[in-house]
Amino acid sequence: MTKVTILGATGNVGAFAAHTVSEIPYVSDMLLVGRPGREDFLAGCCRDLSDSFAARGTDVRLSYSTSLLDAKDSDVIICTAGVPRRPGQDRNDLAFENAKIIAGTAETIGRTSPDAILFLVTNPVDVMTAVALKYSGLPSRQIFGLGTHLDSMRLKSLIARYFRVHVSEVHTRIIGEHGDSMVPLWSATTIGGIRITNLPTFSGLPAQEMIEAVRTSGEAIIRDKGSTVYGPGEAIATLVRTILGDENRILTVSSYIKSEIHGIGDVCIGVPARINRDGVFPVPLSLEGSEVAGFSESVKKIRSVTADVMERLEEAR
Repeated sequence: MTKVTILGATGNVGAFAAHTVSEIPYVSDMLLVGRPGREDFLAGCCRDLSDSFAARGTDVRLSYSTSLLDAKDSDVIICTAGVPRRPGQDRNDLAFENAKIIAGTAETIGRTSPDAILFLVTNPVDVMTAVALKYSGLPSRQIFGLGTHLDSMRLKSLIARYFRVHVSEVHTRIIGEHGDSMVPLWSATTIGGIRITNLPTFSGLPAQEMIEAVRTSGEAIIRDKGSTVYGPGEAIATLVRTILGDENRILTVSSYIKSEIHGIGDVCIGVPARINRDGVFPVPLSLEGSEVAGFSESVKKIRSVTADVMERLEEAR
């Protein structure tokens, strides 16, 4: 019997995540949290979701609140709260604005829900994961962000389409920043268990075009329809299911690393991690030369943005 709380449930991603997470059989209670003044919208969401539960035979106790204190006793707290990215705006442009929200939220969660796993979706997610880790005071295993999980799934889909295989046959990773400096791990990419570089047709793969498509996917969706919803919502549910099911799957998320990858660390960034009911545990990796260089540059960028945000937060508090 588990309780999942969604912060920012009045937003598009939060509202859809409530629907996808409610399908997870381990979830018995769900709390939707929004800001004061949005009670009517939250009540409407609960009624609408309850109708969907009845239609598909889901037995989840659903409630809403405008107080973070009601998240007490949650097993997983999903944070989608924050200012959404606007067309043409870089994820890092949002950093300080959203960091102020996440810092206060994390402090409260650290006091009232010390056993919860805090899952960050708010962008820029790598920086927000670091802010949540610092201000919550929780162990690093209990704090993680969506990171490059969705980016990895986007690349997986493009590769499957190119090779005309079922998407389940493709395994690939993108590490580093959830943003422009992301790093594809072609050395760890397989199709049907065969390393992709061992396939003769790999030489014709439009690798750079694929990575560019992944990098700009979110921006393109925001430009065309206003916000990304379905991809993040399903990705969120996958990660929550992995935690609550104690599955020990290795997925690529934003997590604090010390020196697990070629001695590079002291940063929250997208890396493969083993995920279970106890939290998130980064997996040590050995990368190829160009991948190490790319990851180092990505870490350098995120570390710089994170340090700037932390300094501004301290000055503002």
